[in-house]
This record gives sequence, C-alpha cells and structure tokens, in this order.
Amino acid sequence: MNRGKVYSVSSVNQYIKNMFSNEYALSVVFVKGEISNCKYHSSGHIYFSIKDEASQLTCVMFRGDRGGLDFRMENGQEVIVGGSISVYERDGKYQLYAKKIVLAGDGILSERYEQLKKKLQEAGYFDEERKLPLPAYAKTVGIVTAETGAAIQDMINIATRRNPYVQLILYPAKVQGEGAAETIVKGIEALDKTGVDVIIIGRGGGSMEDLWAFNEEIVADAVFCCRTPVISAVGHETDYTIADFVADRRAATPAEAAELAVCDVRLVMERISNHKDRLFRAFFQKMEDMQERLEYIEERLRFLNPQNQLMQKRQYLTDMEERLLGYMEQAVKDKKYAFSLLAGRLDAMSPLRRLAGGYAFIEHRDGFMIDSIEAVSEGDSFTVTMRDGFIEAQALKVIPRDGK
Repeated sequence: MNRGKVYSVSSVNQYIKNMFSNEYALSVVFVKGEISNCKYHSSGHIYFSIKDEASQLTCVMFRGDRGGLDFRMENGQEVIVGGSISVYERDGKYQLYAKKIVLAGDGILSERYEQLKKKLQEAGYFDEERKLPLPAYAKTVGIVTAETGAAIQDMINIATRRNPYVQLILYPAKVQGEGAAETIVKGIEALDKTGVDVIIIGRGGGSMEDLWAFNEEIVADAVFCCRTPVISAVGHETDYTIADFVADRRAATPAEAAELAVCDVRLVMERISNHKDRLFRAFFQKMEDMQERLEYIEERLRFLNPQNQLMQKRQYLTDMEERLLGYMEQAVKDKKYAFSLLAGRLDAMSPLRRLAGGYAFIEHRDGFMIDSIEAVSEGDSFTVTMRDGFIEAQALKVIPRDGK
C-alpha cells in the first residue's frame, strides 16, 4: 500500500466539522423523534437523543438556549427539535444543537394558534377600546371551569377570603378534550344571561394541547360577544391563550382572577373608616369654624346693639323734627312778612282805597272801565261807583278838556 499524506485525528475531525458548517441544509433543520437518554446536567445544559424506528441522533440544548423550551422533557415524548447539526471535534461525533423544542402535537397546534391569533387581531377582537371595565364591587361572580381541581378551589378560597358576602355561581364545564370548547361557550352564554357582575373562565396549567379548548374560535366569539366583563385565567403565568387576548382582562392564574374579580372587604372597610374619620374631622372643624364665627357675630352685635342703634335713630329723628319745625316756623314767619308787604302794596293800589279818597270808578254799560272821554259817546249809559254806593248815569254831552 502506497502511503499518502498522513492526517491527525484532530485535523480529520476539523475537516469534517467544516464540511458540516459549510452545508447550508444542516444549519437550520427540524427533526422529529422520540426522546431517549434525557439528562438535565447541573450546568444547565440538557443532553438527550431522539430516535425513530431505524436511527438515533445525539442532541444537546445549551443553558443559554433553554428559552426555546416551555416544558420539561421526559423520555418517550414525541418532539420536534429545531437547530443545527455540527461535529463535536473532541469525540468526532456529529450531533444536533437544539435551539427550539416543541412537543410533536404542539407544533401543529402552534401553527393553528398563530393563524387564528392573526385572524382575530385583524378583525379587532383584541382592541383595547372595546374591552369592558371590571366592576369595582362585584356582588355575583360567574365561574366557568371544571367543578373539581385546584383551579376552582383556589378561586373559591381567594374570593371568600376577600369577601365572605360575594355570591359565586359555578357553571361546570369540560376544560380539556373533545367537546370542551362547546361547554365553555354554553357556560359563558348562560352566565351572561343571569346578569352576574363579572365572569371568570379558566383552568389550571398544562400543555398547549391541554389548554387548546381556550384557543378555539367559538370560545373567542363567545367572549367577544359577551355583555358581561370576562376575566381569562388559563394555565400558568407563561401560558397565553386566544381567550386571554380577547377577554376584557387576563389573569396569570385562577387565584389572581379571583383577586381581580372580588374586592377585598377589609380594604373597603378600611377605606370607609378612613373616609368616616375624615368626614368627622371635617365636620368638627366646620363646627369650630361656625362657633368662632358665631362668637364674632355676637361680639359685633354687642358692639352694634340694635337697641342702641334704634335709640340713636330716634334721637336723630327728634332732632330732625325739631329742625323741621324750626324751618317751618321760620318759613311761616317769612311768608307772613312777605304777605304783609304785598298786602300793604295791594292796599295802596286798591280801588276802594281810591274811592275812599273821593275818587269814583266809572264802568260802561258794556262792562269796560271808562278812563277817557274817547270811550264814551253821547247817550251812553254808565255806572259810577262811589265810596258809599252806585250812580246810574247817561252822557248828555262829551266835552274835551280843551273845550273843542
């Protein structure tokens, strides 16, 4: 045998690794198989194999990639592993470096989940503006869940502890398996008609397949059309279902749903007590303020006594009366004096006074006074008024003073 170039083991393994690395088809692969030899290492890495009827493939998921795993792996589970295939140089073995692992059934369900989620989101089922507010003080709470199990017990315990007076109405429903979605829908519709204040739908944790009833479109439609606020509490904190997105409020767990739906009576009573204390303090403060104002007004009344004010007004009225009488008396005196002056002047101008001095008053028969011969014609009749009587006379002849 002719011996050619001799390679080291490391070189061969390195060469083969480069071949794998340069092969694009091996950089992103999804392999379906059954888990075997599964081991969770103290370092956080997971070592396992997947197999089918004919072959087996070694796999590893490093601690930093475990975000792509949402369940605990066990031997015998049927899974789909996504990742890349490369060579581990030290052992010269090729293996699948896992980035994402889902249960085989969950892979199909995940695709359906994403398709329905996109459809409902585009239809407006998840819009915040259509969501109803939760009542602050619910008196009746409807619950759609299995009548046995930890979920209903947690909700009953939390609700009755927070408010012993709240009324819980359970609609027992299948939450898993065939026909589960239909019973959940019936429960939502029945409780909506009874007029409860809020409805809780939910169950405990499980795989995607276990929770699938809450991912059905008919359940989403029932929640969307419900006139009563709905709280979705399905699975654990990391589990999200379609019902969670459509519901008016999502609770991470059934226990949290009970806390959201039922007010804590102790806190309410504490708030009432605080408001009562504030009201009493405000009342007594107001009373003190009114008392101080009353004392102030009383003091002013004592200072401004109405009786004193009345006496002062009476004295003022008396003074005004005296002044008015004085003004009136003076005015009368002034008027009397003025009258006497006018009477004297009038008396001096009186025809009677003239008559008393020997004068006479001649009045024509037509009623006018005769003060000139021009007002008289021969034959006119006239009356001569004397001091002591009247003379009826007639003009025989009118003679001017100059005799002409």
